[in-house]
Amino acid sequence: MIANPDSKYMTPQEYLEWEEHQDIKYEYINGEVFAMTGGTIPHTSIALNLASALKSHLRGGSCRAFMADAKVGVTENGPFHYPDVVVSCDERDRQAIKFIQYPCLIVEVLSPSTEAYDRGGKFTQYRRIETLQEYVLIDAEKISLDCFRINDKGIWELHPYEQGDEVHLTSVDFDFPISLVYEDIQFPI
Repeated sequence: MIANPDSKYMTPQEYLEWEEHQDIKYEYINGEVFAMTGGTIPHTSIALNLASALKSHLRGGSCRAFMADAKVGVTENGPFHYPDVVVSCDERDRQAIKFIQYPCLIVEVLSPSTEAYDRGGKFTQYRRIETLQEYVLIDAEKISLDCFRINDKGIWELHPYEQGDEVHLTSVDFDFPISLVYEDIQFPI
């Protein structure tokens, strides 16, 4: 993410209208907009691998998987982010046009420049989404996946996965080998 040097404070509605006319995507946080920079080929491949598998797994059910162009609103007034993969099983998102507001699963593929924010500030914002059950962080430089899952006491627990592990996403009842997300990725990157 890169701050927009010409930015001025925008209301959420101004942002949503303004962004429709931009050539690139912008995230919106506390009245400021941040340009979304392009990811690496491995980053995109990892997101596509998981999104494709989720799409296939969810086919015929009430849940829908989305990729990087699907904006998520923490509330209808923001902040607004573009996760790499998102799943919503909520009927209220069925007619969504501009943004998803009730996801059960959010996935971010990490890059060195965004990892600290994805693990910290962004996760703090995402935790405000009442329907969110799992937040997954996938490392693009080594085989490693961290799944943060909310337990029945409302506490977020870390479930780390490494090479050779079987990943279980409870929010969508999906089991898969971690190698699935790294298909066609050559290490070291």
